[in-house]
Amino acid sequence: MNIVIVGAGDVGFHLAKLLSFESKNIYVIDLNEDKLDYINNHIDVITIKGDATLPGVLQQAGIDEADLLLTVTESQNTNFTIAVIGKRLGAKKTFARLNNPELVHSGAVDLQEIGLDFVISPEELASDEIVSLMEMSIFNESIAFEGGKFLILGAKIEAQAPVTGMSLSEIRKRFNRHDFLVAAIKRVGSDKVIIPRGDTVLQVNDQVYFSVPSENFKYLYEILGKEAYEIRDVMILGGSTIGEKTAEKLVEKGFRVKLIEIDKKTAYEISERLPQVLVIHGDGRDVELLEEEHIEQMDAFVAVTGNSETNILSCLVAKNKGVAKTVALVENIDYIQISQTIGIDTLINKKLLAAGSIFAHVREGDIVAVANIFKLDAELLEFRVNDKSKVVDRRIREIKFPRHSVVTGVIRSDKVFMPVGDFVLKSGDKIIILAVPEVIHEVEELFK
Repeated sequence: MNIVIVGAGDVGFHLAKLLSFESKNIYVIDLNEDKLDYINNHIDVITIKGDATLPGVLQQAGIDEADLLLTVTESQNTNFTIAVIGKRLGAKKTFARLNNPELVHSGAVDLQEIGLDFVISPEELASDEIVSLMEMSIFNESIAFEGGKFLILGAKIEAQAPVTGMSLSEIRKRFNRHDFLVAAIKRVGSDKVIIPRGDTVLQVNDQVYFSVPSENFKYLYEILGKEAYEIRDVMILGGSTIGEKTAEKLVEKGFRVKLIEIDKKTAYEISERLPQVLVIHGDGRDVELLEEEHIEQMDAFVAVTGNSETNILSCLVAKNKGVAKTVALVENIDYIQISQTIGIDTLINKKLLAAGSIFAHVREGDIVAVANIFKLDAELLEFRVNDKSKVVDRRIREIKFPRHSVVTGVIRSDKVFMPVGDFVLKSGDKIIILAVPEVIHEVEELFK
């Protein structure tokens, strides 16, 4: 597969990194020589310095033989323009990053007709992620499959958790439950994904990912030593596109929302568009203002200003005031790696969300859905077992899944199974697998 990526920023870099594990022919185009040098020093791809709005530069990257053109610069207009030009020059599929979600959903323009096969809004993805987190109180990451029938839930192991210091086999014996699975662990101080075995011991501050049928996720409360709580009152700091879209979606779901915006004009405009949201003009960094607005009565605090440090510090203030759940938007991807110890429940990065979402469109095999766990640098892939699959009519234990992958669940006729070694896969089954990028291609081969 030949892929051309325009934009060597965070989104482009992570896409190139994910795709490079599969030995695809990848070209990365950008005007910034420093960014291209960084990519060259870290990833085995071909870089081209130039303006991709010029047909000659795209042709230099073999656009006429490109299976996929990904335009992911910071400029929406640039992405739009290059995708249209690339399609005319022969790219089979085009994918454009558009920052304005209204252009994606308005329907005013037939995007495919003018050359955009897929479009994505990082802001829309970030707001969807935040809303999902508000609906899962004690978990700091939530990914749903099959319309919510099957869940992957992330949570931090705290000192008081009853499972701290226990092996997975000991946990199963103590709680006598077989309707969940510890799929992966991210350990403080390590970049590696741990695919656990029965003798793996859970440690304090481990970020643990559980796979569980949706009707059983509440049993995890006892395992984690936490009590469920309902989130109803949410304070949002920042009237950005993400802040406004999040507020809009939350009130539609019945949440009570306060939004603080420092710019008076922006605050007024949001209050006009969202009359159900209490919009406050003020500086959210002002602790006195937060206290006046009764931050201590909030169930959740979401900081989505354009400044990562402001978002982090304001969330720490909210935690100090007793707010149960905090979410901060960060631009610096390096912050994600310290999210387990920083004291904030969830850090999100819209660029990583975008890269993970785009990555789903270049997968191979009979894939139903893909989700990215950016804290883990791992992917969740939902495959459909067909009559030609190498896994059909075989027991799980007989299939040579790569070491750094794990079967997290199987859906058969709308019923969720937590499969053990003797479980036999049948044609029509949907199987969800967690895998690190290096072995995804091996997993895909099993389902071709």
